[in-house]
Parts: sequence; C-alpha cells; structure tokens
Amino acid sequence: MSETPIRILGIDPGLNVTGYGVLEAGRNGLCVCEAGIVRGTSRSDLVARVQQIHEGVTEVIASFQPTAMAVEELYSHYQRPRTSILMGHARGVICLAAAQADLPVHSYSATQVKRILTGNGRAPKGQVQLAIQRELSLTAAPDPPDVADALAIALCHCYLANKPVKV
Repeated sequence: MSETPIRILGIDPGLNVTGYGVLEAGRNGLCVCEAGIVRGTSRSDLVARVQQIHEGVTEVIASFQPTAMAVEELYSHYQRPRTSILMGHARGVICLAAAQADLPVHSYSATQVKRILTGNGRAPKGQVQLAIQRELSLTAAPDPPDVADALAIALCHCYLANKPVKV
C-alpha cells in the first residue's frame, strides 16, 4: 500500500506577473515540482491579461494535477483601492481555473504566510526568498520574488494543513 503524495499549487496573483509553485509532500518530505510565472502582457487590455492568466494557470493545473490550491488573499490599502479591485480580476480567474478542475482553494493573507515562514508578518521580499531557499533546500533563492511568494503560500498550506487538530 503506497502513500499518494499531496501536490499543492501555490499562487501569488498579479495582473502582470502571477507567480506559481507546485510542491509535493510525500514520504520523503517536500520537493519542488515546478515553479515559475504566468505573465499577462502588460500593454494589453484587462480582458486579454486575465485571459492569459486563466490559460496559464489552467495549463499548470493540467500538467501537475495538484490536489489543492493555496492562493494569497487580496490586500486592500485605503490609499489605493483601485489596485485591489484590479487584483480581484486576476484572483477571480485563478479561482475559476481551480473550480473548473474541481480543485479546492485555500486562502492565506500575506502577513500570515510571512509570519509562518520568517516569524515576521512584515518581512521584506528578500527575507521571504531566503526563507524559501532554506526551507526547501534550494541552491539559490527563487527569483523573481513572485515565485518565492507562490512557493511560500504553498509551503504555508502544507504546514497548516498537516497541523494536528486540538480537541
């Protein structure tokens, strides 16, 4: 009887650059199956960009058959409400791709992910990159930072999903 590995797709949503990382958790621990970016052509209109994001995420899901998706929650800053509205478009098509694949989606705030990985909810991107390099025993820090953020979200889900439930 063999243990089926769990594959988590972590997503750092963005309209221009969406980071993704696929982690596999199995008997031998965690390994990175794939990590990269889906790029929305920055000069194209919003409809074309969200279509590119949807197609890219759909392709990653089809290629790696994850068992769950972990995605960063939207962050809204009172001085820039338009940014969160635009990011909602990207996050929406990412969640749609998951729903079309019957893939459960789990959301985590950026501060929660950073706190779990670094102990500091306001850790800078460079610190998150180094934490991911250390935790996943990578030879170099993931670059661009969007990839490190996606791997961090997936890793956060792995840690929290396997946490024993207190009764």
